[in-house]
Amino acid sequence: MLAAENAISGNIATVGYGLAVLGPGIGLGILIGKTVEGIARQPEVAGQLRTTMFIGVAFVEVLGLLGLITGFLFT
Repeated sequence: MLAAENAISGNIATVGYGLAVLGPGIGLGILIGKTVEGIARQPEVAGQLRTTMFIGVAFVEVLGLLGLITGFLFT
């Protein structure tokens, strides 16, 4: 009976990490897409937009890593 409980908790942790990655994945898509759109509209501010995008990408990636770390901590 104990082995079945461990298998269920492992599967739930996997699903939880999948859901934790879903948010940052959507966030990265929106962030990069809007940056490319902004650069296409105003090419003269490409450097500023790119710098701001990389800062945003770093913050969004931290969310994905937090999901990974909490998955390891609670298993």
